[in-house]
Amino acid sequence: MRWRRGLGLLTGALLGATAVAGCAPSSGLSTHDDRLQVVTTTGLLRDLVAHVGGDRVNATSIIPDGADPHSFEPTLRSARDVVYAEVAFSNYMLLEQQNVIRTLDANLRDEVPNISLAEDAVKYAAEVIQLVENPNLDTIWLGLRARGDGHQYGADRSSQVLLSATDASGPGDVYGYLTGTFGDSEIYFDSSDGFDSGDGYRDDTATLPADAHTHMSWVFTEPGIYTLTLAARLKVDSESRSVPVGESTFTFAVGVSADEAASDGQTILDEGHADLTVDLDSSEVYALYDPEGGGEHTQEELAAEDIVIEVPNKAIDEIPEGEGHRFLGKPGTQIYQLPQAVLGKHVHGEIDPHLWQNVRNVIAYVQLIRDTLVGADPENAAEYRANAEAYIDQLDELDAYVRETISRIPPERRHLITTHDAFGYLAAAYGVDVAGFVTPNPATEPSLVERRRLARTIETLQVPAVFLEPNLRARSSVLTEVAAENEIEVCDIYGDAFDDEITDYVSMMRFNADSLFTCLTRGLPESDLHPRESESEHSHAHE
Repeated sequence: MRWRRGLGLLTGALLGATAVAGCAPSSGLSTHDDRLQVVTTTGLLRDLVAHVGGDRVNATSIIPDGADPHSFEPTLRSARDVVYAEVAFSNYMLLEQQNVIRTLDANLRDEVPNISLAEDAVKYAAEVIQLVENPNLDTIWLGLRARGDGHQYGADRSSQVLLSATDASGPGDVYGYLTGTFGDSEIYFDSSDGFDSGDGYRDDTATLPADAHTHMSWVFTEPGIYTLTLAARLKVDSESRSVPVGESTFTFAVGVSADEAASDGQTILDEGHADLTVDLDSSEVYALYDPEGGGEHTQEELAAEDIVIEVPNKAIDEIPEGEGHRFLGKPGTQIYQLPQAVLGKHVHGEIDPHLWQNVRNVIAYVQLIRDTLVGADPENAAEYRANAEAYIDQLDELDAYVRETISRIPPERRHLITTHDAFGYLAAAYGVDVAGFVTPNPATEPSLVERRRLARTIETLQVPAVFLEPNLRARSSVLTEVAAENEIEVCDIYGDAFDDEITDYVSMMRFNADSLFTCLTRGLPESDLHPRESESEHSHAHE
């Protein structure tokens, strides 16, 4: 018998929610509704659940349509819906902002199914793609990583790894910060005002989920040798005290010879990709390093005492204009900076979480949703199975439509340049080349190097159009400006979110296919377009 009425007053202060004002979900869950109450993290997942559940399900999403799942902060209304839920679905693979996941996991009742679709859909033949990092920097790219799952401490996906700067030495100040998608800065470490153990180093602490990493920028205000001590703690849940999980001191050679700073046997990190890493399994803090720029699967473990991190003179930069960098000092002041490799990418894992850009993966999502609803509400199992079968038929047709539409674009024109690195699955499934992505950052002037690189890509590939997600178009700068300078079109493409025009998954993918075809074939005669595929070719493509 499913839980229904008589919940009473909500208790526990609706754990994990914030009082941030924002758009409410399209509908709410209720104890006065005989349908199965389902909460999802995103509107896209809500749409899939609605197709499978039909009239037997009341579904709502924590993240409203039009909002960015990477940065949305949940509301008290969101937490209330979670309390009422009888089934919960998230995408996860670190797609959603961790406060969304914490709101879901902290307020969901113990007996309620809590499904991570991107991870569990692999059992239904969903295909995943590793994120390939290409920082394109001539200095080392230095990030932070939490490694391992912390299960021996009782950790889960809502647990937090706290990495605090507790001490620093050197001739100047040290800063670590992350620049968000639209130029806002999140300060992780700031040695200029000291480190306060009395409040748990609150103002000098980076927070990561388990098994995640983040890009960031590092700034040093004067040349010389620096040390930075990082201490790690694991906070299993909101009620528990944090548990120490390691501490290490790292050495930086800033604007001086790293060879002179390094002792015998120490490795100088001067290129590629390194992450200062909290290992939850071994309770250690060390560096993971690959001089070729790879991720965790190619990085080597190096103890802090065995390395010196080089910040060379070519890292000299100036503090830019804008609110987002005011904490560093007066604009124009010279600094040494190891820049964030990919602007605005935030915290993420090793797997691209945007599985739905391949329609075959959404079929796996639907099968998993079907089986979950059947398990939660077996009385209506036949209806859920029939709805899922009908919807999968629609998705088969959609997959064929997207494949055929994109296949008509000549291969030399199938180049996608956009603002958001969210289309790897679309590219792999349907034969599109992701030629580049530029994350908008209106808080600072776009660098000449970035502009020239983008303009050169457009010119070399003779790209007739670039693509922007509608919810980013009004706030974008680099891509729209470079497109205008090169007299090419800016077209819409949907990545993470619906809006007033596109309100369901099938419409979104059809729109994307049509937009790619229309904009990338603009000006071509009909004779240059590839012929439509036959039904037999469609069938062969699906086998």
